[in-house]
Amino acid sequence: MKHARILWTAIVLFLSAAAIAQAKAAAPAASPTPPPPPTIKGEIDREVSTLEREFVGAAEAMPEDKYDFAPTGLNLSGSEFKGVRTFAEQVKHVAMTNFQLWGPITGDKSPFDAKGDNGPESLKTKAEIVKYLKDSFAVGHKAAQSVTADNMLTSYPNPFGGRNPMTRLFMVTFAVEHAFDHYGQMVEYLRMNGIVPPASRGQ
Repeated sequence: MKHARILWTAIVLFLSAAAIAQAKAAAPAASPTPPPPPTIKGEIDREVSTLEREFVGAAEAMPEDKYDFAPTGLNLSGSEFKGVRTFAEQVKHVAMTNFQLWGPITGDKSPFDAKGDNGPESLKTKAEIVKYLKDSFAVGHKAAQSVTADNMLTSYPNPFGGRNPMTRLFMVTFAVEHAFDHYGQMVEYLRMNGIVPPASRGQ
């Protein structure tokens, strides 16, 4: 009798487990929450974020003692590097231009004055230059987040002194285009010093 009760209990437990499993299998799977629809400002901010990740990564990858590097003195056969910017000047130039393009939209001004096109001369150390760069991207995110279908064609005076005004959309996106041009040069500078750019190192 005792063995029969144990057997009966085991059968009941087995059938209960099977019923629960069958009920779970029959239950409809919860549908994933659809992502929010894309927005103009969101898509532009993604571009700024992509640029920021690669550009700041490259700026941080170069050792401080190489920040004054330029390929001018390499004497590579058939090359022409006369007058090119140093690595530090590439970074400062881009940060300065970011402020010039994004600042009029957000109302933020560069915290440093620059006499020429190579960025503020007062910034000497890697830490100072990288902070200036990161601060410029903070303004870039604000500018990107301000773009809407209603205001993207709003015009601003040309920040470089040209006669033709620039639209908000152009100013925000041209900063990305301009910086990636200089990013390509910085990549070459890094590789000339035996450094693989962070964006090229893989996962």
